[in-house]
Amino acid sequence: MTPFSKDLLNLDPEAEAARIAESIRSIMRNDLKRRGLVVALSGGIDSSVTAALAVKALGESRVFGLEMPERHSAAETLSLSGMVARHLNIQTAHEDISGMLEAFGFYRRYDAAVQVVIPEYGPDWKSKIVTSDIMESKGFSLFSIVAQPPMGEAVKKRLPLKAYLEIVAATNFKQRTRKMLEYYHADRLNYAVAGTPNRLEYDQGFFVKQGDGAADVKPIAHLYKSQVYQLAEYLGIPEEIRTRLPTTDTYSLPQGQDEFYFALPYDKMDLCLYGKNNGYPPAEVAESVSLTPEQVQRVYEDIDTKRKTTRYLHLPPVLAATVPEIKFDAP
Repeated sequence: MTPFSKDLLNLDPEAEAARIAESIRSIMRNDLKRRGLVVALSGGIDSSVTAALAVKALGESRVFGLEMPERHSAAETLSLSGMVARHLNIQTAHEDISGMLEAFGFYRRYDAAVQVVIPEYGPDWKSKIVTSDIMESKGFSLFSIVAQPPMGEAVKKRLPLKAYLEIVAATNFKQRTRKMLEYYHADRLNYAVAGTPNRLEYDQGFFVKQGDGAADVKPIAHLYKSQVYQLAEYLGIPEEIRTRLPTTDTYSLPQGQDEFYFALPYDKMDLCLYGKNNGYPPAEVAESVSLTPEQVQRVYEDIDTKRKTTRYLHLPPVLAATVPEIKFDAP
């Protein structure tokens, strides 16, 4: 076995981009039979690279970008998504989903759930969910709400399970609303929808079922996030996007993915996931991620836990009885 090192995640960006582009063309021609792709642009690295690969595969005239902010979106979201759209020279549509979320009762439901632990919380506050550090405590993850009033210091309160589930259920409206609009535009254009998860997110279930987890093709789901960054540089994604730290852009306070879900920042999580996937013992991975073997073992265990608890997200509808497989004629 090759000795473990960070170099194991290095790829040949030119060859990989060409391979993915050819795969997209084949899928569109033989499987999906659609004219182009819709890509939701968040201003993040994954959606930017997905859109760039779609353009490489199909041409700029057959890629349609969607910008879908809402009142909790980061201030820079629109400027960054617009930047990548101009860079790729693709047509876009701006769909502010705040009104839809208001009609669904999202903001009211979210505020009510937070008020269980912070009664004074109101619409003018900002907040985010954070998880416990698995390096400090072994066992179940514990979630807290961090909330900041318009004038004053942020407060942090532990969330009971019911309030946590209600907050997550409410925020899932955002991903499902966006996906509804993606398919609206895909239907009117006779396009397919491109999903944007990287391997870390796909493997660990960091997506919403029938929300950002829904797509017709997922071009980068096999790539570790570190590799997505390598492709971004090769594809010429603007530096402002390539140097931006990964964020969920789901809550009104800035929130890193490692605060909410992953045990470590993406570069270390990638290495731990690669190590686990390829049979490297924790002791061999530890030095590369600046952790002890015991800490890497905890990350391995957390990876297993997330795979088990999010398996449901990957499952198609489960049938109560067997239905004969539908046979399709060869294209």
